[in-house]
Amino acid sequence: MKHRNVRGRVRYTSTKPEWLAKHPDGERGREWFNFSHHADGSIIMSAQCEIEEPDPTVLRNITYHIGPDMVPQNLLVHLTVGDKFLGSGWMAYKPEDDAILCESQGVDGDSGIGRNSELRENVGKFDGFGTHPIVGDGFLTRIMDTSRGPHARKLRVFLPSPDHRGATPPQIAEVFITLEYVGEEEKTVEAGTFACRHFRFVDDAEGGMGGKEHPDYDMWVTADEDSVLVYGAIDGYMMNRYELVELER
Repeated sequence: MKHRNVRGRVRYTSTKPEWLAKHPDGERGREWFNFSHHADGSIIMSAQCEIEEPDPTVLRNITYHIGPDMVPQNLLVHLTVGDKFLGSGWMAYKPEDDAILCESQGVDGDSGIGRNSELRENVGKFDGFGTHPIVGDGFLTRIMDTSRGPHARKLRVFLPSPDHRGATPPQIAEVFITLEYVGEEEKTVEAGTFACRHFRFVDDAEGGMGGKEHPDYDMWVTADEDSVLVYGAIDGYMMNRYELVELER
């Protein structure tokens, strides 16, 4: 086998006083991930995410194919919310047609999408697919030219859900968000001590992501070709932390 695997686990915690009163360790979820790096430069990212807080709970399974030079290929997503099926879908980028396709199925009724088929034409230049697993956020930072030093860049991203938890049935959503490169820092977490690059997502788009402003999101990502998220912090209404607790590569 010529591919190389990078796999591990991320712990989700909350710093909300009301959550800590009932859960002293703060744990509110977890994420298992795997990156398969192939000889042609393409990467398959897979992840399972469990979110317990806030209600309703979210269980997400993702498979994301990223081509050489970080060009998105396709994305598979399956969502269970409140222990009930919410939706599943497939998104694909067709550069030869300058188009993004989405085929999905969700629950029927007022809160669902039923059977959904979309084609977004004349897409033009964009920066990637947003996938919602935390490690996917970290991996997206590879598009930043850190040799320029600290700077900011406005990203154009297509997601299967603009919801901050990704808890809506898969449909094509276009989002603009700013990514800042802050600098290099060392970070110690349960999985070890890592040389990292510090990045920050800033939701400065009019109306906010998904119609609600996302609080600033700081990430520390390994300063190497794997770009593994080591630690993440979001304050504001979310008050979440993400910590790498296991890593194998």
